[in-house]
Amino acid sequence: MIVVVVLFATVLLRGAIVLTFVYLMLPTKRECPRCGEPLTLIKHSIMRRVLPVVEHRWCLECGWSGVVRPPQSRVINRTT
Repeated sequence: MIVVVVLFATVLLRGAIVLTFVYLMLPTKRECPRCGEPLTLIKHSIMRRVLPVVEHRWCLECGWSGVVRPPQSRVINRTT
């Protein structure tokens, strides 16, 4: 039984490593990787609930469609 648990844990660890690298390889910019034009956000109600860490975007110029990471918002706190 312990062998099964150890093998299952290694499979889960491999899956987590692969998912992490795939997520890090996704583009973060809002420009098309093919033509450089701005991408349009496509909203999916189910995808936003299941995978909130990625966005589906589409290029109006060349027709590229894909999943990208949302850019991190940089909030600057200004004290006056």
